[in-house]
Amino acid sequence: MNSPGVLVLAGGLSHEREVSLHSGRRVATALRSQHLDVMESDVDSGLIERLTGAGDIVAFPLLHGEAGEDGSLREVLALLDVPFVGSLASASRIAFDKSIANRVVAAAGVATPVQVALPHEIFRELGASSLVAALGQQVGFPMMVKPSRSGSALGCTRVDSEDQLPAAMVAAYAYGQVAVVETFIEGTEVTVGVVDRGDGPQVLPAVEIRPESGVYDYAARYTPGATRFICPAELDDDVADRAALAALRVHEVLGLADLSRTDLIIDRSGTPVFLETNVAPGMTETSALPLAIEASGGDLGETCAALVENAWKRGIRSPHMPTR
Repeated sequence: MNSPGVLVLAGGLSHEREVSLHSGRRVATALRSQHLDVMESDVDSGLIERLTGAGDIVAFPLLHGEAGEDGSLREVLALLDVPFVGSLASASRIAFDKSIANRVVAAAGVATPVQVALPHEIFRELGASSLVAALGQQVGFPMMVKPSRSGSALGCTRVDSEDQLPAAMVAAYAYGQVAVVETFIEGTEVTVGVVDRGDGPQVLPAVEIRPESGVYDYAARYTPGATRFICPAELDDDVADRAALAALRVHEVLGLADLSRTDLIIDRSGTPVFLETNVAPGMTETSALPLAIEASGGDLGETCAALVENAWKRGIRSPHMPTR
């Protein structure tokens, strides 16, 4: 085929802007290594003009957080008939919202934590103190409190006792109107990527996450040396197989396309427990997905080029949707 140009979209206005810019620069460099014509763009008031005036292009969205992963940007790309790498807006919306994805994944037979979702207005109007007590009884301690729609562990807090819960809820509401409270699962944290280079979704080796601080927070994710990533993860073969099947099941049941990365906890019984999935995984030097691609014997540039080719071939159609 005649290779289209590629417009790498990164930046935006979310709390994860800097991470997105790093991801964008790395993917742009990887695509240029494959001799593709690559442009880079922030998402701002000039984007529509750049998209409509760029000729034959494929967009490669690498925005993290809202607008980038909630389907909004992908909806605009589809509206403008610009082919793009990744999942459709409808699938992205479900995957990005932890309170929805948890239910869909659980219904598909994948283990999930006990979870309660509480909008800020309900928490405020019904009385925080009474809800705090009920959450302790329903979910139990320790628990995790996090924004329903956010990434990079922003606003996430481990809560070990009832007196810590109000502050954790406030921290979560700083990043969104809905907070999820879920059982804290003791175990080994892994993340499993799924990539479709054109021959169906393939599961990448699991990456085990060992933060030096013991908590995989924002600093641990993006500070070089703050977290040890082990790939392939040090898991028994049968446990690794279960983790791979869980990530593939999540990718399929949520209707995702091209690439995803699913975060799991392997509990003490060896069961992979779903935490969340990402439709625009980080691609920085400290991100897990590029590490897993390399560990599988792949090359980041070749993989990204294959994703661009797939997107170009199908136009704006998802492989999960009928032809227009």
